[in-house]
Amino acid sequence: MARTRNSGRPQVDPRDEPSAEWGWSGSFPRAVPIAGVITAIVLLLMMIGPYQSHLQDFWIVGVVLLILGMIAYGAVKRRKAWRR
Repeated sequence: MARTRNSGRPQVDPRDEPSAEWGWSGSFPRAVPIAGVITAIVLLLMMIGPYQSHLQDFWIVGVVLLILGMIAYGAVKRRKAWRR
């Protein structure tokens, strides 16, 4: 595999890796919020159980609020970037 260095970044020769030609290095912008919401739902479902102490419930709710807050912040940030 022939790799050359150009400005500190490794360059891939398309003959070695054909997918480098059509750029398989994209991101999935809609998958991150969807995964965050699914994670929040699963965490909330973890609160169901025969627990004597509810200390874990406070932590779970806190983590869920943090996840949903980060999703909301990302949505607002994307919306403001679009308007510029």
